[in-house]
Amino acid sequence: MAFRYLSVFVLILSFLQAKSVDESEPYVDLSLNEALTLANEQNLEIDIAEFDKKIAALGVKVANGYNFGKIDATLMGLRSNDAGNVFGFKLQSREATFGDFGFSEFLGGVGEAIGMSGGDFAAFSNIMSDPQMAGKLLSTAPKDLNYPDARNHFDLKLAFMIPIYTGDKLINYKKIAKDMLKMSTFDKEKVIAQKSFEIRKTYYDISLLDKFVRDLGTIEGNIVRLRDATIEFKKEGYAKKTDLLEVESKLSNVRRMLFQAKANRELSYDFLSFLLNHEVKSIRHVSLDTFEKDIPLEEVLKRNKDIQKAKTGLDIRSKMVAVAKSAFKPTVGAFVEYGSSDNTFLGNFKDHDRYTLGVQAKLNLFNGGVDMNKLQQQKLKRLKVKKQVELAKKGITLQYKKIKTEINNANVQIKSLKKELELAQQIYDNYQERYKEGLASINDVVIKQSLQIEKLLKLLKAQNVRNHKILEVYRLAY
Repeated sequence: MAFRYLSVFVLILSFLQAKSVDESEPYVDLSLNEALTLANEQNLEIDIAEFDKKIAALGVKVANGYNFGKIDATLMGLRSNDAGNVFGFKLQSREATFGDFGFSEFLGGVGEAIGMSGGDFAAFSNIMSDPQMAGKLLSTAPKDLNYPDARNHFDLKLAFMIPIYTGDKLINYKKIAKDMLKMSTFDKEKVIAQKSFEIRKTYYDISLLDKFVRDLGTIEGNIVRLRDATIEFKKEGYAKKTDLLEVESKLSNVRRMLFQAKANRELSYDFLSFLLNHEVKSIRHVSLDTFEKDIPLEEVLKRNKDIQKAKTGLDIRSKMVAVAKSAFKPTVGAFVEYGSSDNTFLGNFKDHDRYTLGVQAKLNLFNGGVDMNKLQQQKLKRLKVKKQVELAKKGITLQYKKIKTEINNANVQIKSLKKELELAQQIYDNYQERYKEGLASINDVVIKQSLQIEKLLKLLKAQNVRNHKILEVYRLAY
């Protein structure tokens, strides 16, 4: 019994906890890997790139579909008293009679000739061969043929057409469609790489700003203690009002920098929330050396999406040359048509049905050199893209070497500035103690404090440049 009550209690508690979780609740303490995973699922630009990829995939199916031909069903309903139409309707419906030709009136003239001959065949032949009689018969305008009654006509037919040989045009279009899908895949991967770059940089920026805020907070605390000491010295007559004003001015300047740093941190969080399409409240800090990784040039050239796209573009251009060559080859197609016609809808369908089979071969012999010039155009475009591939490789190589040089320069600066900042801190501490002993002026202390802040800002700037450049190598490679 106790176990049953405990189970019910656990179920109720789980339900309440599930209900209390709001799907729009901000992310808290979000790690970098979690953010990168969420971006692939939620980032709007990546979603748009996925739509482009799906559109290209459907393009491949469209290109495949042309190989299977097409079937058209046509239903037509007409009504006409036009002599040609009515006769054609009856003929298509297999219902034409000699009466539709006006034979009733023609036979009337023949009957008259028989009556005149009195049953004598020789006399009948003479009468029919008489030019006047023959002219009279042949000039008769049959009313049944020229003035038919209006007629309905319903025609239903199925037509199947399929290409047998297109000079390899359809085969190459299919290959081009697959290459376009590959291009859209590269586009999506490039967007993912860009978003990864932006997320990594934002994580680094926030971590760097938090460190800056902490360092400035420490400096602010030191200046507050210096201000308090100056106030006490002023009471004892060992400090002047101007000394206190200098310290207050420095404190105000540090607090202004603190406000700017916190505002920039909030802006970075807003940008990260935009990238993830969800509010982010806090993150897990990353090390300032998190992004240190030596990616060789060969790997960059192998993985770079712009180069891969350029190579795929070259493949497409080669296939477009093959498409242009297909204009000099014959095309062969086949068709089958089946249908039935009647003056009532679907009336006597089987009795009036019909079919047509056909094959057509076509070869262009001359069109003013248009096809030849189009072929030359495609060849030139292929050569152009080939040069663009070479240019892309050289451009990426130059960009890589430039970034690596900037990273090395930043590393040297960081090493030097860390040492200078450490010395500036020691010098400031020394001057602060000397000021308390009356061996240095407050102006000396403030100057040393300013040098410490200057070194700190230079160090943070150098670290920011270095890591930004390392991230640019990531972006080139991934």
